[in-house]
Amino acid sequence: MGLDLVYNNGQTPLDEEEKEGLQITTISTREELDEFEQYNIEKAIQWVYSRKLSKEQLLSEKFIKELHKKMYGDVWRWAGKFRKSEKNLGVASYKIATELKILMDDCLFWIENNTFESVEIAVRFKHKLVSIHCFANGNGRHSRLMADLIMEKVFGKPIFSWGGNSLVKQTDTRNSYIKAVKLADKNELQPLMEFAQS
Repeated sequence: MGLDLVYNNGQTPLDEEEKEGLQITTISTREELDEFEQYNIEKAIQWVYSRKLSKEQLLSEKFIKELHKKMYGDVWRWAGKFRKSEKNLGVASYKIATELKILMDDCLFWIENNTFESVEIAVRFKHKLVSIHCFANGNGRHSRLMADLIMEKVFGKPIFSWGGNSLVKQTDTRNSYIKAVKLADKNELQPLMEFAQS
């Protein structure tokens, strides 16, 4: 196959088997891949924002997988399926379902008990979700959309701006985002919360 990708800081490399899951065989560059993925994601956003979702539906393994499939299913055969490979970040692949269940239960508890304010709940969920790294690729974009859905569907508040620019290309905005994620890895969540709202 002719897919030869250059990875930006913070992007998860695909293994050869995962690359074989590409459904559009004419794609050969990162730019082409980004364009097809973005078109697929825009369709997924239209789909998800036209739906009513309870917090229990939103915070379910079924929905997390379904959303990823809607975001990437036109491009990747493995969209919506938990990764089977080990990556440069994330939990061991056999722990994904268990860690995700713990996170979803925690988030429901935070919501029901007002443990944190809404922005912190959504950003905390996003950060832990991307740390689990459920899928072979697309975890950052998926986790940001999940945080937006928590804000809009659960709290009835505006979605985040995430720096106001695309975070796919290597830009100063992406560098600020990656820096904020790395601080959140050290339990410093405030910079990521500020970035989400910037």
